Amino acid sequence: PLKMDAEEAKARHLLAAAAKRNNLSVYGEGSFLQRTSSRFCLSVEHGDYNGTELFGVGTDRFIWLACKPNHSGKFRMFSVNFPKDGVVEYASGSVPGPHSASDRWAHFAYGVDWVLTRAGFVLRDGADMVMYGNIPGGGMSRSASLTINLILAILDINGYSNVVRDEPMKIVDMSQAVETKYTGAPIGNLDQVMILFAKEGMGTHYNPTTREVKYVKFGAAKPFRLVVMDTGTTRHGLGKATYPIRKAECDKLSEMCQKFGINKLADVKTDEQYQTIVAAFGKSHPELIDRLHYIFEAQKRFYDMLRAWEAGDIETVGKLFRLDGVGLRDLYKISGPELETMCEIVRTVPGVFGERMLGGGDKGASGAVCAPDAVPWIRAAVATAYPRGHAQYSAKCAVHELHMVQGVKRLDPLVPIAAL
Repeated sequence: PLKMDAEEAKARHLLAAAAKRNNLSVYGEGSFLQRTSSRFCLSVEHGDYNGTELFGVGTDRFIWLACKPNHSGKFRMFSVNFPKDGVVEYASGSVPGPHSASDRWAHFAYGVDWVLTRAGFVLRDGADMVMYGNIPGGGMSRSASLTINLILAILDINGYSNVVRDEPMKIVDMSQAVETKYTGAPIGNLDQVMILFAKEGMGTHYNPTTREVKYVKFGAAKPFRLVVMDTGTTRHGLGKATYPIRKAECDKLSEMCQKFGINKLADVKTDEQYQTIVAAFGKSHPELIDRLHYIFEAQKRFYDMLRAWEAGDIETVGKLFRLDGVGLRDLYKISGPELETMCEIVRTVPGVFGERMLGGGDKGASGAVCAPDAVPWIRAAVATAYPRGHAQYSAKCAVHELHMVQGVKRLDPLVPIAAL
């Protein structure tokens, strides 16, 4: 789409200008430009750390990374999105320790180095890097896109480019570990899987039991759109959100259910199992039963979602997406007022088949599945109605029309600003 071309041209200009201003060498022999996508989870949101199967697509909001080895043993990085942080410089093996208190984007870069060196990779060659992203904050996996991009780039310049080909799940695990073991966010692996394995025009189906990835083609030529409604709110990391509370609750209930042969909430697959757990803990722990109720029902909807996708029945895909949203709001209680306002607004638009909050919850973005001609009406409805309820975010809210794309892609190298 032309929109993608325009965004890439903008990214190239910003990267080249930043490299010039900060005296970073990202051109010429050995240099490359790599982009990683965002993701749109269709099912099951918050299912990854509960052991469910997952289904989603890569989407065209990206992080672009321009890189060239500098043979100095040091990494020098600059983020266009966070210019006040300046150039981040470090030598491999000399980064701050895990859980260092920091809201700077650099703690993800430090975390990548920490994880890679502990995985046994020898990172002798440093690099100059400049990066820029247009992924909205909250709901589309900006942090996973960044860490995957950094991991792949750093492995490549140090002679380990075979890892992504031979052991792709190792990339997933290391990207997840940056957040779980270094920054301290108790995430699952949905984001990493959906970005690393994404293919243009395809849905990605992940089975955590077998760690197998399958691709599912949408079964009709009928066009549709995925839309993200950015609320303009800021969530300062999953570790400071409701997310870790919900994960701890689910882990607690799973531990309580071990006497019934349950290790993860996804193990509850039959009505008999569910009713046994409700009878045991419904009165003493009703809030935990609500969490299970959402996972139990979402799992039952999962294969209905896959069948509808394969059949090209986007209306049913949207309906199931909406039902998941109701469960996330009322049972899992992970949504937020701004997210639900967006859902309420777009629900009134003809041609919207389903809508719900996206990602970790509380703040960030909601998503919708719709007909192509519904997109301008969604924009108009949000522009009119959202500021009435949340005027303080009216300047920052946005509507993004998305396409399904490849998750990781090498592009033509960056060229100096004078040549653009």
